[in-house]
Amino acid sequence: MFLGLDSSTQSLSALVIDPASGRIVHEESVNFGTDLPQYRSPSGFIPGGPDGEVHADPRMWIEAIDLLFSRLAERTDLGTIDAVACSGQQHGSVYLDDSFAGRLAGLDSGSSLVEQLSPALSRATSPIWMDTATGAECREIADAVGGDDEVCRRSGSVAIERFTGPQIRRFFKQDPEAYSKTAVIHLVSSFVGSILAGKNIAIDHGDGAGMNLLNLRSLEWDSDLLDATAPGLGDKLPATAPSATAAGEISGYFASKYGLSSSCKVILSTGDNPSSLVGMGATSPGTFVISLGTSDTFFAAMSEPVTDPAGFGHVFGNPAGGFMSLICFRNGSLAREQLRDDLGLGWDDFDVAGLGKTPAGNEGRIMLPFFGPEITPRHDFTGPVRNFSDDAPPEVQVRALLEGQFLNMRLHSQWLGEKPTLIRLTGGASGNDGIAGLIADIFQAPVERFAVANGAALGAAIRAAHACGNDLAQLTAAFCQPAADSRIDPDPDLAAVYEAELARYQALLGEAMERRL
Repeated sequence: MFLGLDSSTQSLSALVIDPASGRIVHEESVNFGTDLPQYRSPSGFIPGGPDGEVHADPRMWIEAIDLLFSRLAERTDLGTIDAVACSGQQHGSVYLDDSFAGRLAGLDSGSSLVEQLSPALSRATSPIWMDTATGAECREIADAVGGDDEVCRRSGSVAIERFTGPQIRRFFKQDPEAYSKTAVIHLVSSFVGSILAGKNIAIDHGDGAGMNLLNLRSLEWDSDLLDATAPGLGDKLPATAPSATAAGEISGYFASKYGLSSSCKVILSTGDNPSSLVGMGATSPGTFVISLGTSDTFFAAMSEPVTDPAGFGHVFGNPAGGFMSLICFRNGSLAREQLRDDLGLGWDDFDVAGLGKTPAGNEGRIMLPFFGPEITPRHDFTGPVRNFSDDAPPEVQVRALLEGQFLNMRLHSQWLGEKPTLIRLTGGASGNDGIAGLIADIFQAPVERFAVANGAALGAAIRAAHACGNDLAQLTAAFCQPAADSRIDPDPDLAAVYEAELARYQALLGEAMERRL
């Protein structure tokens, strides 16, 4: 058996797979807001941060590990687990003093993790991916190394507010004394993995590439980016290593307290997006993944680390080897829900029946689907931009919003230089046939919906099994299957319609952004 963990924004989840039978044998989850209300983080982060600051309490993540394993031990035999790997929300960081390594090595199963590890925190809270408070630090890092293009060439992304490098620089500037006391800086993924292993583990290439610190060509920390970020940073970061690396055996704490075998291996952690690439069966080029969530994301495997010349897309490491692209669209389900509520609609209006009231292409009526600031493209939009009246019938507005979202996605993924042969769809809105069909038509590629809700935890379990000698292709065939009857093929007659619509969308976007400059 192989265990995959996913420490996401709102929960810590576990998934156990049995490659011999091809079955997922157990799933478990701890919801931070519901199960750990004492941290006052109903959505997994501390609300009300100033100036775009979004932090979480790392003690909550530590306590969740004990709670999750206690539930697992009650409901499944953890002694059958041969290896465990972890996925973690990308860009979150944890700051620890020089007592952390000793505390990990000396964990006592008679006490809780949070009691033993909390005193090692040199920073009380952890910035996460939603944080936008580091604009000044991004500019400072870019200026120090020759501009955003140079940061992107080295690290795969321009300097981005939520990325770990700018967050570290802000910490150094705000509290240099606490920074000097920091001995090690972990990502969420490597932090959880280090607790499992009972020692500091390396940061894998997949998650490390989301920091503006890893050089994509050497796959080592980039000395110029380190120097531009904070003094002595290289001494505070764990080493880098491939995702499939075995970090060691499980800590005696977990063997003694929860019954894991002392020979259970801990495989390096990775970020939730690289882990989802594995869990969605998309580790080879050609299969694109679209995740429809609070923010929509678009990711795909890459054979070479091609970077986005516009600076909106990102390049991370592919846990199966090579690289992956990722593009994030802030106005995802938040925009869909906003329009739904503004017009008093139901989700049926977004499905096949609702979309059927309007023709493909919407008779040239276009909406830039930005109900708030957007990061792809990066502009502080205060509301959607229409080339038609904002009191148009609801069905026109629904189609304009949805077509705008996926035309924007198609437009801003063209830098990849590849067209999808298959799109795998996941996330809350993926079950909507109207949305799935619209994506198929706009991209002119078949769409499959995924059968497993937590692709990141599944990806972690598959990585654990693969690192122990199981064939990745066989694991993918067994576990990365679409839901029954979920495939939707594109209508080839609509290819020309959406080519014309894409050109109209690009023109309207260009006009809108030029007006804002």
